[in-house]
Parts: sequence; C-alpha cells; structure tokens
Amino acid sequence: MIANQKDVRVVEYKDYIQNPKPNGYQSLHLILEVPIFMSDREELVYVEVQIRTIAMDFWASLEHKIYYKYNEEVPQKMIVELKEAATMATHLDQKMERLHKEISVIKEENKRKEETSIFNLVGHQFSIPMLETLMEKVGDRK
Repeated sequence: MIANQKDVRVVEYKDYIQNPKPNGYQSLHLILEVPIFMSDREELVYVEVQIRTIAMDFWASLEHKIYYKYNEEVPQKMIVELKEAATMATHLDQKMERLHKEISVIKEENKRKEETSIFNLVGHQFSIPMLETLMEKVGDRK
C-alpha cells in the first residue's frame, strides 16, 4: 500500500514477522524516502516506519526496557522466558485474527438472514428491505 504512493519510495524493507530475530522480536521495518515541503523547496528525507500489532509492540517495549535499562547482564532464564513470551504473543495475534474473521463471517451471515427475512403483514409478504421502503413512503406522506 505504501509502495503504491507516488511521493513515497521504499528504500529498505525488513520483514521480521516472516523471519523473526533469534530473540523472538517481530515487526515490519521500512525505510522510506518521503518529501517534506518547505515554503521555498521540497526536501527528500528518510524515515523509518515500524509496523507491529499491539502484542508485538507490548513485547518489544518490555524487551527494550529489560535490555537497555537493566545495568547488568540479563539472566539466561529471563532470555528464555522472553523468547517464550514472544511465541505466546504470536499465538495471541493469530488467535485474535481468527476470532476477528469468524465474527465477520457471523455478522455477514446475520446480515444476509435479515435481508432475506420474510414477514406476513395483513396477508402480504414483505422482506426487510421492502418494509423499509414502505416505511419510508409512509413517512414521506406525513
């Protein structure tokens, strides 16, 4: 999507989701060249964009605090647990995506059922869209 923009150029693309780092880190990293418009000129600048899910960002933020704020060597037990937590975050993302897809299918099925529902009203059959149209016409007459 970003690559299709005429004023943005993808300089570098690193997919740590398909190829996670050994510690479990996942993210999509893009180096982009984008225009910055000044009053008298246009400058091209490089920006880094990191795309993550909420679970990926939560894990990365905590991992960063542990490694960069902790003044001693991180114990091996904690390194193993961080890797396990990264795996759990991946499973959580996959589960949430599956649930999202399932509810979307259910909502679409319910919508179709509502649209095709038939009501008998004073000896006449009406579908919901027909009833809505009838109600609009009655409302217009008032």
